[in-house]
Parts: sequence; structure tokens; C-alpha cells
Amino acid sequence: MNKQNYQDILDKLSKSDFRKKFHLSEKDLSYIDSKGMDTIRKHTCDFIASRISPAVIKNDGKQTPMRGHPAFIAQHACACCCRRCLYKWHHIQEGRTLNKDEQDYIVNLIMIWIEKEYKNHLSLKSQA
Repeated sequence: MNKQNYQDILDKLSKSDFRKKFHLSEKDLSYIDSKGMDTIRKHTCDFIASRISPAVIKNDGKQTPMRGHPAFIAQHACACCCRRCLYKWHHIQEGRTLNKDEQDYIVNLIMIWIEKEYKNHLSLKSQA
């Protein structure tokens, strides 16, 4: 999937009253500063593989916290927080393990959202 496809999806998500309310907190931004984007991506890959990818998720719909890591916030903003949202917004079927391409798609979407939020923060900070 190319960058424009990801942007089209993010534009669609930004029209949702629920999805558009999510933004990185100062704590999230500081965490990114201290760890770097490569580490955030690694964490995101791990979260998706363990919390979203399995065919059966015991607590589906409740497995993604609303705070605590930039990836968690991004998962909610990008509708990648549970299998029901993945199906509704991204047409990824429930009830089966996600394949590598689907996991990569989700991680890439989340990272694009995080990077955009981070750049917006830096831009606002430099204007102040």
C-alpha cells in the first residue's frame, strides 16, 4: 500500500467524532523523544502481534488501553484497537489470525499517525 492510500484512510478516520479526539499527550511525546521512532515501531509490532493478531482474543474490544503508550492512542485513532474496529474500518475479517501483510499494514498506519502527530507537535512548538 502506498502513502496516499494510508493518507486516504487517515482522512476518513479524521471525520469520525470518536477517532478525531485522540492525540498524543505530552507524556507520549516525551516517551517518543526518549525512545525514538524505531523503538516505538518495535513496540507497536509487538502489541499488534500479541494483542490484535490472534484469531481469538479473550477480551476483544477491551485489550487496548486508552493511555500508557503512543501506540495505544494511535490504535484508537486509527481504528486498530480491536478486531471489531479492524473489520468495520479496514475490512479485515475477525476470527482468524492476521497474516504478515495485515500486521504490517496496521503497524504502518499507526506509525504514520504517530509521526504526523509528532511533527504537528514540533511545528507548534517551534511557532511558540
